[in-house]
Amino acid sequence: MSNPTFLMPPEWAPQDWLWIGFPHDPVEWPDVLPRAQEQIAAFANAVAESGQEVRLLVRDDTNEARARELVSGQVTLERRVYGDIWLRDTGPLVVTDGTGTRIARRFGFNGWGGKYLMEGDQAIGAELARDAGMDVTHADWILEGGALDGDGTGLVATTEQCLLNPNRNPTLSRTDLETRLQRDLGYDRVLWLGDGLVNDHTDGHVDNLARFVARNTLALPVATGANDPNAAIYADARARAQAFGVTVRDVPSPGRIETNGHVEPASYMNFTVTSRLVVVPTFGSPHDEDGVAAIAALFPDRDTVGLPGDAVLAGGGGFHCSSQQMPSAPHAA
Repeated sequence: MSNPTFLMPPEWAPQDWLWIGFPHDPVEWPDVLPRAQEQIAAFANAVAESGQEVRLLVRDDTNEARARELVSGQVTLERRVYGDIWLRDTGPLVVTDGTGTRIARRFGFNGWGGKYLMEGDQAIGAELARDAGMDVTHADWILEGGALDGDGTGLVATTEQCLLNPNRNPTLSRTDLETRLQRDLGYDRVLWLGDGLVNDHTDGHVDNLARFVARNTLALPVATGANDPNAAIYADARARAQAFGVTVRDVPSPGRIETNGHVEPASYMNFTVTSRLVVVPTFGSPHDEDGVAAIAALFPDRDTVGLPGDAVLAGGGGFHCSSQQMPSAPHAA
């Protein structure tokens, strides 16, 4: 393994705060916007009550007033211009070096392959980073943060469905992308998984499929029920990870979750790791309790809580998608 001068810390590394986006657009959450707001507020409150700073982005006067009704005084509200709440993809990706410096990386953003282009989403990442006092560098390719999950040693997991999708970087080969991942984020080994979850609007972001929980240790769902829509996808991911030499830890899937006959990309893997707490989305599935317990066992040094995330999912994502952490500055070497 090479030793790059910078690395993107894993999510379980110390954090200074967590940015979270607060839903505001009824078009994105038809019929469920109030519940989506309540679920994001519960997420923000849980992290704040654990003792970590939370910066909840709100869009306008009405949106801010609604947020203030729902969150405790421990949650800081920040007025920002943003479209979708998915700060995992539009927020800054922060790398650190051995001198105590944090640098924000920003990439091209095209609305998840041209699907959802909304005002503010291309600029919010650099704005947040600069207001946090970081230098910002801009890369010459399209990338969303949810497409990657790293273990802090230079190893990163991603999916072919997303990163190799022609709606992102049609002129870049797999080798080109690997070169850019190392150049811009310090990742020198890439675990290529195949497809993401069925009906995932992001074209298969890895943070809904597989998550590193320790060095070289990847949590992956196990299909539950004969009609689990992602059984083959989980099995393929498991085979690829094991062939790569990665240790796999099992987490039960929610099984088949439908809304009016539509299969939802529901996943406990969209959990968020903060300095003291792990928050897992739940969906009213009979497997919720087992899913939360399995993830809790992976993080014995933190509390773990399951919170309803079905209304957030109706807008296209989960708690992890809606948040982005600020890693603590490293100690100088």
